[in-house]
Amino acid sequence: MSKIIDLKDNNYEKLKEIANIIKEGGIAIFPTETVYGIGVDGLNEDAIKKLYEVKKRSFDKPISLLVSNLGMIEKVTKDITDVEYRIMKKFFPGPLTIILKKKDIVPDILTSGGDSVGIRMPDNEIARKLIELVGNPIATTSANISGNISGTNIESILEDFKENVDCFIDNGDSEIGISSTVIKVVDNVPVILREGTIKEEKIEKAICNKNDI
Repeated sequence: MSKIIDLKDNNYEKLKEIANIIKEGGIAIFPTETVYGIGVDGLNEDAIKKLYEVKKRSFDKPISLLVSNLGMIEKVTKDITDVEYRIMKKFFPGPLTIILKKKDIVPDILTSGGDSVGIRMPDNEIARKLIELVGNPIATTSANISGNISGTNIESILEDFKENVDCFIDNGDSEIGISSTVIKVVDNVPVILREGTIKEEKIEKAICNKNDI
């Protein structure tokens, strides 16, 4: 049975143990403001492979990285454009994933062999603190078996993963309950690949109105 850590009290000291588990190649399920995530050290190829297997996710479907700060973004991506920086400044932390060019440090298994990677900075203090303690981005996808509904509380997730992950962080129900908006900037124009709570109009305003950022 996996370890379940109750963090409804926001006692972040408990996160140190979970961060160590992830650093050692383990798998954790933790809250974000969108849905619960299942994640591993985003620079550990073996751990990423295990994440795909536990989630029963096809290896041709890339997995995004969650980060805690801009420096971590620049550690794993390159050639960030002015438009991409402006979008991140406006919407990070928040429920938006942006596709950026990856550096070689990012394992190819994470991106299905592609040259880009999804980046998100969650608007959830537990998630950001956990990433900070790990010291690397966390490769994270929604905490559900592929094809099933994304989990928004521990109760909806436990049965699927209790034998296959090392620990769960319980922080109650997800604040939003919908997966993040995913965008990619093409020729300085943001293209929505998956719509979440951040809509096209908000993104257009962010890149057109410099005073708004």
